[in-house]
Amino acid sequence: MSQIKKGALLNYVSIFLTNVIGLVLTPFIIKSLGDAEYGIYTTIGALIGTFSVLDFGLNNTIIRFVAKYQAEKNVKEEQNFLAITMIMYLIISCIVLLVGFGIYFNLDHYFTAMSNEEIQLAKTLFLILIFNIAIGLPGGAFTGICLGYENFTFPKSLSIFRYILRSLMVVGLLFLGGKSLSIVILDSVFNVLIILITFYYVNYKLHVKIKLHSFERKYVKKIFSYSVWIFIYSIVAQFQWKAGHIALGNISAPEVLSIYAVGLMLGGYYGAFSSAITSVFVPRATQMIVSGASSESLTHEMIKIGRISLFVLMFILGAFVLYGKQFISLWVGDNYNLSWTIALLIMLAYTIPLAQGFTGPLIEAKNKVAFKSITYLIFLLLGTLLGYFMALNHGAMGMIAGTIIGWVIAQNIMNVFYHKTLDLNILRFFKETFSRILPSQILIMLVGFPIMLIPGSGWLNFILKIGLYGVVYLSVMYFLAVNNYEKGLIAQLIQKIPK
Repeated sequence: MSQIKKGALLNYVSIFLTNVIGLVLTPFIIKSLGDAEYGIYTTIGALIGTFSVLDFGLNNTIIRFVAKYQAEKNVKEEQNFLAITMIMYLIISCIVLLVGFGIYFNLDHYFTAMSNEEIQLAKTLFLILIFNIAIGLPGGAFTGICLGYENFTFPKSLSIFRYILRSLMVVGLLFLGGKSLSIVILDSVFNVLIILITFYYVNYKLHVKIKLHSFERKYVKKIFSYSVWIFIYSIVAQFQWKAGHIALGNISAPEVLSIYAVGLMLGGYYGAFSSAITSVFVPRATQMIVSGASSESLTHEMIKIGRISLFVLMFILGAFVLYGKQFISLWVGDNYNLSWTIALLIMLAYTIPLAQGFTGPLIEAKNKVAFKSITYLIFLLLGTLLGYFMALNHGAMGMIAGTIIGWVIAQNIMNVFYHKTLDLNILRFFKETFSRILPSQILIMLVGFPIMLIPGSGWLNFILKIGLYGVVYLSVMYFLAVNNYEKGLIAQLIQKIPK
């Protein structure tokens, strides 16, 4: 099996493990830390996460340029390029520490709804994690080098091994009475070890040398001309939901932040499961774009990929609408019922953009990333601001409502952009993607509602309901919504199952 295929397979394994282990570990972590400390832990994590954008897109740039220099067999240029990026990373790390210290000394003024003890914990966690980010940003360059050398297996395998071992050690620490501080210290130790192991692999296995031959402005200009829009794109990714979490931290008690964090987590898993499916089809879509496929062909491909994605999304969304409250009650407790509403709103807002996942590689291939990045950045900022003012009276619900309003406005602007600028037939996309799936989903929901009324409240009762819902969903969708092309895909999958 090639490195690319192994890397793709390991990527799916990583997504699966991250989601499944995350679902299993979360209630144990909440119970061990308590609602308040979990809220502080997740809010500081969201705040620190925003610092990752200070990578300025350099990691992606390393992958691209290292691959380019490898193809050209230009060792000297590669060494010089890597040396310059490391200098830039050193400057970025210093900026991270300076900004981090500035925020650290003002955290007690920001978290107005926390007690003195809670603020002290938040400051301690923040201080450790800011050093973690300062080390982790340049350390990530070594993983970028591996990917640039098309060596996907090692970093992916190491990441999976780290995640499994880290999860086991978190359980052990919490079982022995450890708290959020223990988890943060553990993550810091793992971060340093992974960087050292990856550095050793790059240096002694790939024989990559980092050497400055000459420092010229043209190199810096070349690097930033490629990385700037990746940087803006990463800001959008961070702002998407984390900005609301951070803004809410200014006015809310830790328990509210904990509820909000669980809602965000479930909304994020919704997108991850869909992306794992649609990413299988992205390489073929990209090849079509590069080969100059017509707008009609691109629209047709977008519909095919969108429908496959929608089958996954509708299953999860329908199940969550009907049985999500019972799941959350069993999973993390009745105190988190509001998390169901937050997660559901995210899922509803996310569904159409996820079904339009094909537009991602299309925008990149046609060099139109700037418009999408700026559009989402502006309206997510405005949405977060609106959410903050709504949260003053309505708490977490106000925050998520404002965020989603900004998200939906940006999404509608992008649909006009897809139609007018990219020449995709968006009306046809909605008609052919949803025409048979949406009526089928309504029928499934009508049948699924009586299933929800089956008496009982435990995990076995929940599994029974999901099982019956799954049978109804698969049956109705197969006979009423699936077309001949999709039935062919299902037949191929069945044939590949070992007898």
